[in-house]
Amino acid sequence: MSERTIAPEAPLRIAVLDRDSGFLQVLTNRLDRLGWEHRVLASAVRSEDLVAMRLGALVIDLAILGPQAWEELERICTDLPGLAVVVCTGRSSVAQRVRGLRLGADDWITKPCHPEELIARVEAVVRRRKRSEPRAEKPATSAGELEIRADQFQAFVGGASVDLTRREFELIDLLAEAEGQVLQREEIYQRVWGYAMVHGDRSVDVFVRKLRHKLEKASPGWRYIHTHFGIGYRFAPEPIEAEVAESAAVAEPLEVPEPARA
Repeated sequence: MSERTIAPEAPLRIAVLDRDSGFLQVLTNRLDRLGWEHRVLASAVRSEDLVAMRLGALVIDLAILGPQAWEELERICTDLPGLAVVVCTGRSSVAQRVRGLRLGADDWITKPCHPEELIARVEAVVRRRKRSEPRAEKPATSAGELEIRADQFQAFVGGASVDLTRREFELIDLLAEAEGQVLQREEIYQRVWGYAMVHGDRSVDVFVRKLRHKLEKASPGWRYIHTHFGIGYRFAPEPIEAEVAESAAVAEPLEVPEPARA
């Protein structure tokens, strides 16, 4: 069976409002390797200019905005509510961090920090925002006894909810969308968790096991998720009775007629 390769999502477009040359050099090198489109800003820019950049995220060092930093942060968050904003600045108090978050920032990270952590936080913010987008336009998916409803982030059997967690739903929704094709563990992790899987991470296997248990309890006559050892998982609803019959046919010994007696 052929594997399905998922096309990578469009590179994230990000702007960084910062003047720390050393930090920017390391950060931009990493962004280049990720394939993200990025732009460094040395001072505050107008909201309409930010809109024209078509950004997915903005990283701000409040220190370079001077006395008007809070006003600038509030202006950006108010004028561009769809923009993911991460504050990456020097030492701060709890009161300052709370104020920044309440003004509209999605996250706050204190310098000095590793660029990899900043990138991970930006990914997390963008991922959360995507999950909160309306999904009512996506039709329900029927598979076996299962009905997958993206508008409710839930799956149902006979009208009763399977009671999935948000991540479990995202997992089954992704597998069902693959339409019977095998998804590699790394692909699943990238799409559901939002970033690259670390070597040795078993999160996908753990969540598949939990999801299987819930599906088997709600729909005991069907098997939905199939394992491809060393590769990943495939979603294909199959009646268990058919599987048992097929296994029995394979295991049943052939009857060999006795030789005719002379």
